Amino acid sequence: MNRLKEKYLNEIVPSLREKYNYKSIMEVPKLDKIVVNIGVGDAAHNSKMLEASMRDLEVITGQKPIATTAKKAIAGFKLREGQAIGCKVTLRGENMYNFLDKLISITLPRVRDFRGISNKSFDGRGNYTLGLTEQLIFSEIEYDDVVKVRGMDIVFVTTAHTNEEAHDLLKGFGMPFKK
Repeated sequence: MNRLKEKYLNEIVPSLREKYNYKSIMEVPKLDKIVVNIGVGDAAHNSKMLEASMRDLEVITGQKPIATTAKKAIAGFKLREGQAIGCKVTLRGENMYNFLDKLISITLPRVRDFRGISNKSFDGRGNYTLGLTEQLIFSEIEYDDVVKVRGMDIVFVTTAHTNEEAHDLLKGFGMPFKK
């Protein structure tokens, strides 16, 4: 069993149950999935950019990404409906816990001048979004293989009903929030 899943079952569940007075263990919020998304605006003109981003995302997450497409045409951006403009991976189960473990213990501490992640990126329904400015902070990415430095969004989807519950859940996993 993964280290973080064990920590969730043995430490986080009892502490959240005590703090929020949950009657059933099923009421305790849990991490449902992690979605990693890269927007590739250049893909409208150059399909090699999308392929490079998909390759990077696959190396980072260990799972094959899917291309995301434009929902509607925007003439100002020379964008057609259905055109591939990004890629994403949805992580669940064991892969999700492995990625979270790697993110918390290896990747985030590698960021220069890192003082913690923002407390303000909760959406009001218990989900948290983390924006990263470059994919190079992941140790799996080789600097020489990078076509273009890109940012990405990592969305932590939880079953929590409030931001406070989600914050306590992610803090229990060891997310380095700012003080």
